Amino acid sequence: NSSPISSRPGCFMMKAAICVLAVAVDAVHVGMRAPPPVMNEFHRRSVLATAASAAVALSTPKLAFATAPDYAGAKKALLALIAEDENLGPTMVRLAWHSSGTYDKMSKMGGSGGGTIRFKEELAHGGNAGLDKMVATLEPVKQKFPGLSYADLYTLAGVTAIEAAGGPKVPWRAGRIDAMDPSAVTPDGRLPAADKGSPKDTIAALRKDVFYRMGFNDQEIVALSGAHALGRCHPDASGYSGPWTPTPTRLTNGYFALLLAVPWTIKEWDGPMQFEDPSGKLMMLPSDIALLQDKTFRQYVVTYSKDNQLFFTDFAAAFQKLEELGTKNLKQVNLV
Repeated sequence: NSSPISSRPGCFMMKAAICVLAVAVDAVHVGMRAPPPVMNEFHRRSVLATAASAAVALSTPKLAFATAPDYAGAKKALLALIAEDENLGPTMVRLAWHSSGTYDKMSKMGGSGGGTIRFKEELAHGGNAGLDKMVATLEPVKQKFPGLSYADLYTLAGVTAIEAAGGPKVPWRAGRIDAMDPSAVTPDGRLPAADKGSPKDTIAALRKDVFYRMGFNDQEIVALSGAHALGRCHPDASGYSGPWTPTPTRLTNGYFALLLAVPWTIKEWDGPMQFEDPSGKLMMLPSDIALLQDKTFRQYVVTYSKDNQLFFTDFAAAFQKLEELGTKNLKQVNLV
């Protein structure tokens, strides 16, 4: 039946109930020996009431169907957290990035799909130092919206924080299914390393060990590196110290402009090797400086430093790709 009514959930059951009602009413009049007039009317009303109740019950969607996750509500809750403390935004981006950046295109393992970064086994990975605090911060949001998977929550937090930081609206789709236990956690070492001992080794590791493994090209590597416009390093987490830009809660192409314009020198301190600007207030990691030392990477740094809109366009595409690596059957949902 191509009727638009029959295509709606519960309409088949509604039709069945209506048939029951019709047959029951007919039975009163033609299929049975007629009872006394008073009893006949009473019986008729009883059958009508029972059949009508059945029709309503059969046409009502199951509770699980009716209570789809409130994605828009979850986004509002995330924005409220950022409004209270805008420094949470960059860490949400980091959580989303690191929960997604474990994907391996050969084995098809890893990625954001299982929400495995909530397990202590993955939080213990070197690149995830300090992210246990953000996982804990987001737990009340998960409890308020229990239909939302952890995997969807963490990736939604990333795109919400990017938007709140003045960045592009990164397309986001829902439907990730959480892994139930830590057996789905991938091996440590899949996330980008800040330093591999030399510029050559650091560049090789970025390409082959991390980004090429996930399926990214050189242009996408540089675009995603632009996320370093946000946030700062903490000695008690990564060991490094300081922000990359003077506006660590705003996403712009300023990271690329600073890379090119500032005379970066090695910082003299007791921590790991990092670079600083003349004021000593800003820093760059060896992996950031490597983008200038490689000819192919450098050309994209120059391009993005001159065109913020192009950076936003390419960054949004690369970040959506990152968050959807290894996922299946995602769907568009209302976030407004």
